[in-house]
Formats: sequence, structure tokens, C-alpha cells
Amino acid sequence: MEAMIFAAGEGTRLRPLTDGTPKALVPVRGRPLLGHVMDRLVAAGATRIVVNTCRHAEQVAAWVGGHTPPGVEVLLAHEPDGPYETGGGLLAAAPLFRGDGPILLHNVDVLSRIPLDLMLAAHRAGREGAADGRLLATLGVQDRGAERVLLFDDDGLLGRETRGRDGAVRDSERVRERVGAERRWSFAGIHVVEPAIFELCERTGTFSIRTLYLDLARQGHRIQPLDVSAYEWFEVGTPGRLAEAEARLG
Repeated sequence: MEAMIFAAGEGTRLRPLTDGTPKALVPVRGRPLLGHVMDRLVAAGATRIVVNTCRHAEQVAAWVGGHTPPGVEVLLAHEPDGPYETGGGLLAAAPLFRGDGPILLHNVDVLSRIPLDLMLAAHRAGREGAADGRLLATLGVQDRGAERVLLFDDDGLLGRETRGRDGAVRDSERVRERVGAERRWSFAGIHVVEPAIFELCERTGTFSIRTLYLDLARQGHRIQPLDVSAYEWFEVGTPGRLAEAEARLG
């Protein structure tokens, strides 16, 4: 199974920790974020992992060179004029994938107890249960009250929405007609995609994978949610969240 770790972000909210260290190598309980995520992917069956890099790429390369698990191939996708964000980063890394099965994607700053094998099984079940072949991705989602959410209905991804702290809608977009009830979910930063996504992407350069998913939904492809709200989850984006992860994740 192939996987990708989005590790090219600069980690500006974690400064000063990231002034001379890439976010991917910020330690939690003595092990870099990259190591924690890699451990989880390998445990889920990944034998080929792509890691994108940008600032301080040489540090990431040195760490990977000394910590690649036996039987696992780790490839680096450097973004010299990046970072390209998640969508652009995935597209730039496309030549490194074999394209023979689903790809598990994981943000480097997300630590969780979400069962990755559950996500893979849900994606495969969705593919096998749909004769039309429209399913391109399965997104781990949560009900965590975030200001920025994705909108889903009975047919998958429908749009996006941003609300202020007062609950008022600041911005929203729906890319197709609604089918059934509408639901609001926060994206967990863990997802599974089909290799066909590379051929269907019409964008280039720097862009978010959320934008890519909305493009695909607009074209008639299905992006399905998987509710993982029941599992412990941390986005280690600030020193406060880093400290919380240190205290609660063993």
C-alpha cells in the first residue's frame, strides 16, 4: 500500500520551535511528528511512503535516511519554490506513485488514534459497493465545531462553509444540487484517494486539496465522509496543542 505524508508546511504557528527546525521534526514525547505518522502508516500496511518537503528539506532527508523502517521505501518530493499546499503537493508528487491501488494521505501535524485500517476498509467498501465507479476519495471527518467545515449530503461532498465565532456564515459554496440532508463536518487531515485523481486534476501550482475535492465533486465524482469523531485527535499546530499532545498521547 502506498501513502503520503504532507510535511512541507513551514509551521509558522509553532515558532520559535520551527525557526531552525522543520515542523515535521518537532518532537512529541521524544519522537518527531514525522516519525509518529510514519509509524502509524507502516502499521496500517504502507510499504511505500512519499514525504513532501520544502524549508529545511535537508534535515528531513537526513532523518529519513537514518530512520526508514525495514521493508519500507520512503521517497522525498521536494518543493524548491513551495510549499505548494496539500493539493499542489500531491499533484507534484504524482510521478512517485505506482498507481496500482488506493493512497493513504496524512498530515504530518496530525496525531490521533483513528484506525487507519478502518479508513482503508471504508474506502474499499465504498468502491466495491458502487457500480458507477464515481468514488474517488474517503475523508476522515469530525463533529468538532470548527469555523471552517465541509458540507456533505447523501451523495458525498457538496460544498464548504466558513462561520465566524458568533456562528454567522461568513462564506459558503455548494458545487452541485443537494441530495437528501445536508451535514457539516470538519476535515481531520487523514484521507484515502484513488490514483485516478491525478488524471482528473485540472489545476496546477499551489492549491489546497479541499479545493481539488470540490472541483471533483463539481464534475460529478463522489467524495465520501467517514465520521471519526469518536477517536482522540490532535492537530499539533500551536505550542499549546503540542503541550496537550505531549500530556495525553502515549
